[in-house]
Order: sequence, then structure tokens, then C-alpha cells
Amino acid sequence: MKAIIFDFDGTLADTLPVCYRAFQDVFRTFDGKELSDDDVRAMFGPSETEIIQKNLTNSNKEEAIELFYKSYTDNHQQLVKSNAEINDMLTYLNDRGVKLGIVTGKARRSLDISVKALEMDNRFEAVITGDDVEKSKPHPEGVTKALSLLDVVNDEAMFIGDSDADIEAGNRANVQTAGVQWLPEYQTSEFTAKPDNVFKTVSDLFTIMD
Repeated sequence: MKAIIFDFDGTLADTLPVCYRAFQDVFRTFDGKELSDDDVRAMFGPSETEIIQKNLTNSNKEEAIELFYKSYTDNHQQLVKSNAEINDMLTYLNDRGVKLGIVTGKARRSLDISVKALEMDNRFEAVITGDDVEKSKPHPEGVTKALSLLDVVNDEAMFIGDSDADIEAGNRANVQTAGVQWLPEYQTSEFTAKPDNVFKTVSDLFTIMD
């Protein structure tokens, strides 16, 4: 295994609560609409800006997008905590010479906020965000781009994520896949797209690396 590519929200960081809060603030403020966490999760796939542009009925899209990022930033410290197990895992993989990447539907602006706050800067050799692709997961475009940047072929890589869209994207890119449920908040309880592995704890990953 020469490279491991990760989804971000719900996979590398427990950021789903701050994502929910920011979208809920936007739709409450601009559409007068209360969204549940499930309502927000159902919109996931495209970047935050695309989600707002597609789903908000209010015409003030740009103002709504700015509110999203303000809420995301203001609530990040309170709602998103650093995870020692995740950090140790990334260090372990870095030390073993495994190339690391991220493929996320997040916009680069919000990803940058999170990786800086969680001190994950400079961990990853390839970062593909929702801003960098024409087709979001489950399309394999992001995974394929990451493979190219990491300079590895399909059978040398694994894509790890917490949603069916992640697993399907990895499967369609012909890499090994792993569905994870190792953080408090994750998107999929039962994977309908079949991953090669399911990791309930971070330490489960080490069993296939040995």
C-alpha cells in the first residue's frame, strides 16, 4: 500500500456537527427554515457553496455563503476537537512513507479552516476539494485526480470514507476501499456500496498495514 486517500468530514475529523450548525444558521436566517441534521446530511455531496446555491430559495446567495463560513469559523473551536488517535495514525503512516491524500466534497475555504485549526497542515501530498472537480462523489473524478498527484496506480492505493458516496467513488476508481465508523459522527451506519474493509476503530487500519 503506497498511498491512502481520505475523505475529511466524519473520517479524518469530527466536523459534521459544525457543518450541520453552519447550514442550519444559513437556512434559518435566509429561508426561515429549520433543518435537522438529517436534512443537512441529505444535501451532502457538492461543496458548501454549491449546496447553498442549489437549495436556498432566497436570492442572496453570496451573503448566505459568507454567513456559512462565519458560522463555520466561529463555532469550530467549540464543536470540533482534535483527535489524538487520528493524529497518531497520520504520523504512523507518514513515518512509514505512505503517501497521504484528501478527497472531499468540502470547498477549499472550509477545509483550510479545519486543517489549520486541527494542525493537520503539511500532512497531505494531494488535496482535492469540491472546488477542484466537475463531478462530486460518488463520481471517481476526485480519487483519480488524487492518484495522479500522488503518482501511484490504482492497486497501490486505498480510499477511506464514511459514506456510501465515498465507497462508490473508490470502487469506481478501482482502488481498495474502507468504510469507517471510528468517529462519534459519521454519515453511514450500513454501507450499501460494498467496501473492501469496514473499520470501527482507528486501530483496525493498522491490522491491514502490518
